[in-house]
Amino acid sequence: MTKLSGLGPPIKGKPHEPTDEGDHFYQARSADRPVDMRDLRQVIWHEQPRHKPLKPELVKDP
Repeated sequence: MTKLSGLGPPIKGKPHEPTDEGDHFYQARSADRPVDMRDLRQVIWHEQPRHKPLKPELVKDP
């Protein structure tokens, strides 16, 4: 299983003002967990066909 930290440093997306915390997430077609759209690494990873699962981990901002 690939770790999120194995994908490299966080890639920040364009900021926007969500109405609530849930607006930061979407359910990818092949993911069993919601994808955090604030982390472009996760979005790109989950858009790959037949990708391996990511191991959840706590990520601290630098």
